[in-house]
Amino acid sequence: MLDIKYIRENQEKVQEAAKNKNIELDVTELLKIDDKRKELITQIDQLRAERNELAATAKSGRPTEEQIELGRKLKEDLADLETELGELEFEYKKLIKAVPNIPTEDTPIGKSEEDNQVVYEWGQKRDFEFKPKNHWEIAQQRDWIDKDRAAKVTGARFAYLKGDLVLLQMALVQYVFSALTNEETLDKIIKFGKLGDVSKKSFIPVLPPLMIKTEIFDAMDRLEPADDRYKIEEEELWLQGSAEHVLGSMHQGEILEASKLPLRYIGYATSFRREAGTYGKDMEGIIRMHQFDKLEMEIIALPEQGLNEHFLTIAIQEYFLQQLNLPYRKILKCTADIGKPNSRGVDMEVWLPGQNNYRETHTADYMADYQARRLKTRARLKDGSLVYIHTIDATAFACGRALVAILENYQNADGSVTIPEVLRKFMSGGKEVIGGK
Repeated sequence: MLDIKYIRENQEKVQEAAKNKNIELDVTELLKIDDKRKELITQIDQLRAERNELAATAKSGRPTEEQIELGRKLKEDLADLETELGELEFEYKKLIKAVPNIPTEDTPIGKSEEDNQVVYEWGQKRDFEFKPKNHWEIAQQRDWIDKDRAAKVTGARFAYLKGDLVLLQMALVQYVFSALTNEETLDKIIKFGKLGDVSKKSFIPVLPPLMIKTEIFDAMDRLEPADDRYKIEEEELWLQGSAEHVLGSMHQGEILEASKLPLRYIGYATSFRREAGTYGKDMEGIIRMHQFDKLEMEIIALPEQGLNEHFLTIAIQEYFLQQLNLPYRKILKCTADIGKPNSRGVDMEVWLPGQNNYRETHTADYMADYQARRLKTRARLKDGSLVYIHTIDATAFACGRALVAILENYQNADGSVTIPEVLRKFMSGGKEVIGGK
């Protein structure tokens, strides 16, 4: 969330940000409630001081009837004010949580994802000598994806991945972990992205929990839309919807030493989403699944490091896509599409020849200190002062969508699939082709 002092000093800017993000918000009402809240807190502090003074006076001897009556009156007045403050605090927290993050200056203003900007396209789309199939047709022919049996066991939008497709996913996981834990590779990516003086500090591999407490999910501001999440019955626990939900919250309530930042994590987790409102969309294949595996980057940084760390995650995404030689386009997301807690957002969309379309495969989010304020995660500077950290999350690979992209771009006329060169050393037996006769 934003600091109330910042909101008060930048009322028009905050109101404009809410408008550009299609969020209903009355900043004036929030500030009125804050004024009333401060007034009540002052009154409560005064009454407590009077009670303490009365109690100290009464200790010197037996309290008089007048002192007893005054003490009773102070207690009743204090209880009334505390009840009023409690109700006001509830409303205040609800309103301040509704305040969105401020978009960066370069974020396009738009009303929907249709207003996102294509920054550029990279790569040569393959010229097929045959009509390319979509990934579902390729996988069904080779028995790599079994949704029919999964439907019997779990219902729609689940799948069994089998055979060489599983080995390909594991190769992708090993490739990402080996790259991001290697300082030489990070240095190469920093130069590739022309990022200048950015630390080549490697990422820490993490296998995170798959569940998250309600209060922590809410603090990350990723609980909404709640109807897209899975809640554990009779528990204040949810299945996480992406690894950054449990990675970004790791240091909740902590004070970190500035010298140890940035902290970079690469997590691998199975995630869960209801995909509410998408009935009938992408019912074939493994694009919109209720369960999916994802390699996610999460970075915790100092304020002066934050934006460059965001640029680093984008450079990593482009480096991986170019290493796999997958044609893609880079998208700068508009105000309405970046999300309430985001200050900036970028997507990568890979060309899928079997669908004759670009589809989103990666997203990179910069939250500045918005999440940190709710998580109460701070850093201690050299002079002893404390600052809220900045959080950055980004997809390394959403495994299902990466498999889709490889199957469609590397398919052969006989239904086999050539393995991208950088993944071959991670394949069982160093396979160069899967699905061949």
